[in-house]
Amino acid sequence: MIEDGSNGAGAEASGSVSGDDAKLRLATPAGRWVLTAAVLGSAVVSLDATVVNVALPTIGQDLDADVAGLQWTVNGYALTLAALILLGGSLGDRFGRRRVFVLGVAWFGVASLLCGVAPNLETLVLARALQGVGGALLTPGSLAMISASFCREDRARAIGAWSGLGGVASAVGPLLGGALLEQSWRWIFLINLPLTVFVIYLAVRHVPETLDASAPRRLDVLGSVTGAIGLGGVTYALIAAPSGNQPVVWIAGLAGVLGFVLFIRTERRSPHPLVPLDVFANRQFTAANLVTLALYAAISGVFFLLAVVLQVVTGLSPLQAGAAMLPVTLLMLTLSSRTGALAARIGPRRPMTVGPVIMAGGLLLMLRIEPAAGYFTHALPGILVFGLGLTLTVAPLTAAVLAAAEDRHAGVASGVNNAVARTAGLLSVAVLPLLMGLSGDDFNRAGPLADGFHIAVISCAVLMAVSALIAWLGVSDEVTKPVPARTEPAYHCAVDQPPAATAPAESRSPAGS
Repeated sequence: MIEDGSNGAGAEASGSVSGDDAKLRLATPAGRWVLTAAVLGSAVVSLDATVVNVALPTIGQDLDADVAGLQWTVNGYALTLAALILLGGSLGDRFGRRRVFVLGVAWFGVASLLCGVAPNLETLVLARALQGVGGALLTPGSLAMISASFCREDRARAIGAWSGLGGVASAVGPLLGGALLEQSWRWIFLINLPLTVFVIYLAVRHVPETLDASAPRRLDVLGSVTGAIGLGGVTYALIAAPSGNQPVVWIAGLAGVLGFVLFIRTERRSPHPLVPLDVFANRQFTAANLVTLALYAAISGVFFLLAVVLQVVTGLSPLQAGAAMLPVTLLMLTLSSRTGALAARIGPRRPMTVGPVIMAGGLLLMLRIEPAAGYFTHALPGILVFGLGLTLTVAPLTAAVLAAAEDRHAGVASGVNNAVARTAGLLSVAVLPLLMGLSGDDFNRAGPLADGFHIAVISCAVLMAVSALIAWLGVSDEVTKPVPARTEPAYHCAVDQPPAATAPAESRSPAGS
């Protein structure tokens, strides 16, 4: 059991601590310290995931990287993060959420140092993959610590603050990246070092330790390995396809498909699977994750390309390109709580349908971005419409995912949805340059990049329309209606919600790890 400490830290827990046993209150110093540590830890990962997009042109020029090299700069990180994030949540449940969180933060800091001093592209990609491992360890723990520490009455507010501030961190990343690029692209990684040291201090000093004594002692290592092979093989094949080395492409692709087949077989047979496949028997849960797959593939593709296009095609500086996404941040800050409350009143189906349609409209407005186009006249209208649709969509989607699963699968539901969102982004970054016909140094050429961007925008708009159709046909408003409070303990798996998600005003199951 967790107790308040007069010095602002909770007493360390031993054994199993459930969400319903937690005693911390958000208004107390102890509660605010826990929330601060969790938010800052998650923010380090969120910032780094988005700040790199602004730096891609500069990194490409400095390290002589082609299109594939820039893709791997993004996907080296995304691959290990997506492949290991469910395992990271399981480790936290078994061995202590704070312990694994602190390990992940330290790992992330060391990997950031390696990124900052990387002498060539190969070293940078390897260091980015190591960053993803650290992110997979710390990201689940950031929300799990909140879920396990706060009392039921304050848990929804704490999760809302965590997810809202995390979304803001993702949006602020490009602006921070642009400012740091005025000095050197290496600073976008080196800035993580003091942040990680501070987060470790806060966690060790103020966060109580919690774990789930009922969690299986054995880990699904085989599931993690086969899942990583599946993601890695398919991603490598898609990125390498334009190179013309077809034997390697086919071998990698087949290895990826085989990895996915073995992953499904492993999860069906494992007594302690990372992903209990029975959660997909729920039609609503499956539909919500299909929405996530299409939606976050489009979102990730837009954020991957837009900062580059604004610099190379329209001539904005890195700082200006980073600041270009600030309207999305402002919209989320202003409207996220209201859209979450709206979804709680009317259900998620209509917001999850209308939101992606609005986002698709914003993407089509971005077709006006071309060489010599002005930001305020050609880019900003599309960004504003896109941000409005994004703000309307993310909270209802989170609510639908968490409420569709059974209470015993609350943590797994959030973890699976997070992995789906990150996998969607990984594949999007691999596929879009292929669809755009980009290769070699096309990322530095305004004409080919503008033409390819128009293809990518239309493709992402189609994905948005598909996600809206799935939501309309597959998601019910009944799924998020309140149910009586549970009396049995709630155990939380420890994986966070999708990127930029904002917590619902009410959800069927309180924490959703």
